[in-house]
Amino acid sequence: MSPIASDPADQTIRIAQIQRLAQKGTWRLDTMRSHQRDVLIWFTRGQGRITVGGVTRGFGPHNAIFVPAGVMHCYDVTAAVSGVVAYLPKISHVTMPTSHTHLRIRDAQSQSELTGLLDTLQRELESDRPAAMQAASMYAGLLSVWIARQIETGDADAPKQTAATRLVAQYTNLIEHSLGAGLSAGNYAKQLGVTATHLSRVCKSTCGRNASTLLNERRISEARRLLAETKEPINAIASDLGYRSAAYFSRAFHDHTGATPTDFRRSA
Repeated sequence: MSPIASDPADQTIRIAQIQRLAQKGTWRLDTMRSHQRDVLIWFTRGQGRITVGGVTRGFGPHNAIFVPAGVMHCYDVTAAVSGVVAYLPKISHVTMPTSHTHLRIRDAQSQSELTGLLDTLQRELESDRPAAMQAASMYAGLLSVWIARQIETGDADAPKQTAATRLVAQYTNLIEHSLGAGLSAGNYAKQLGVTATHLSRVCKSTCGRNASTLLNERRISEARRLLAETKEPINAIASDLGYRSAAYFSRAFHDHTGATPTDFRRSA
C-alpha cells in the first residue's frame, strides 16, 4: 500500500496559486507525486511540459489538466508559468472523469467561465459566511459540469494510446499501489510480463525517464512530503517507503536531494 497520508485535510477542497506552491519548493510540482484528491490544473500563462501517468506532453496558456486521485504527475515550473491548482475530494453529488484529461481551451467564453468558477470557489473557501463549505461543494459540482462540457465539445486532447503508453500507465499505477513494498523496477517489470530493459526503454520513450528513475523519484518525492508535512520519525518514513534501513534511506535521500532527511525537514 502507498503511504500517502489520509489526514482530514486531504478531504477538503483547496485552491492554490502555482507560483505560491513553487515558492514553497518546486519539488512539490516538478517531481513525481500524486494526491488523494482529484486535481484540476489551470495554466493561465507560460508553457512547459507535464507528465501524467508516465506520459510527457507540452502545455501552454489556457490548458486545463484534470488528474484523478492516485495518478502520478509532475510539471515544469518557471517564473513564466502561472495558474491555479484545485484539489477536489470525492463528493457524493460530483462526478469527475475517471481518467486524466488534457483540455486545450480555445474559446474565450469557456476560459472566462473556468477562471470565474475557480475565483468564486476560492472566495467561498476564504469566506466566513454561513454554509460556505456547502457552497464550495456546489461550485466543485459546476467544475465537473464545465469539464464534461469541454470534453463533449472536443477540447480534450488525448494522447494516442499505444502499447508503450499503456505499459507505462500500468507501471506507474503499480508504483502508486505498492510504494512502500520496497520493490525494484525489475520486480515491477516481472509483474508486467516484460524485461526490465524493455520497461526502462519504454518509460524513456514516453516521459524521458527510465523505469528506475521514475520509481526512485516518486519514492523520494513522497519522502519529501512526509518530512515537510508530518512529524513522522525518519526511521518510520524509511520503513513506510520500503527502504531496508534508515541509514540506506538517508543515503538515497541525500544522493537525490543533496540534503539529509533531517536537514531537509528543518529547511521545509
